[in-house]
Formats: sequence, C-alpha cells, structure tokens
Amino acid sequence: MTYEEQIKKAETHVFKAIFPNTTNHYDTLFGGTAMQWMDEVAFITATRFSRQRFVTVSSDKIDFKKAIPHGTIVELIGFVHHIGRTSMQVTVEVYVEQMYEEHREKAIEGTFTFVAIDEDKNPITILKSNPA
Repeated sequence: MTYEEQIKKAETHVFKAIFPNTTNHYDTLFGGTAMQWMDEVAFITATRFSRQRFVTVSSDKIDFKKAIPHGTIVELIGFVHHIGRTSMQVTVEVYVEQMYEEHREKAIEGTFTFVAIDEDKNPITILKSNPA
C-alpha cells in the first residue's frame, strides 16, 4: 500500500448529536468539549495510519468559525496532514448540519501533533520503510 492509500484509509469520520449536556449558557457547544472530541478523532486517525502508540504533544490554531447550537449534528473528519520522522500532524474539520434540513457548513478546524512512542514512552520512528 502506498503512503497516499495509507493516508486515505486512516481518514476518520465521527458523528455526534449536540444535546443540552454538551452546551454552554448560550445553548452552543462548549469549546472545550469540541477540542476534546477533535483530539480524540485526531488520535484515532494517527493510530489508524501507523498502528503505533501516540501521544498528543500540541494542538495548533484551532479556529472556531461558527457556533454549534444544540439540536444539530456534527461530523468530525480527521486526516493525516504531515508525517515526520517521529511526529505526525493530523487536521480535524468539524462540520455542523441541521437535523431536519440539508444545510451543512464547516464550523471548526484545527491541527494536532502527535509523537509515536515505545513501551517506555520514548519517541520512535513512524515510518519504517516506503510501502510499495
């Protein structure tokens, strides 16, 4: 499998319904909850790409472009953005859609950096060799 095929296969999609227990006093999704979900989707994406242990080392520029009201559905999409020797960047896009309409738009986007680690929590190489 080529790197491009491996990256495509690792793409992760998760759907969530926005209920009152995840919203703030403005009836919109808590930013911290959104970031937690995004980090989880990014972690799953990184793990699916290489099947190694990963830890989050940073989250970069998370842009909240649109408030996400309760009573909507969100789709979180994680995809590998960059692969280094021991680290990987995963971008997560969050789309909001109305439950009873076809309207959908991007609400949040952010990038998360992960480092591959061994059993002793030391950084290790992500890619061993170039796949065929």
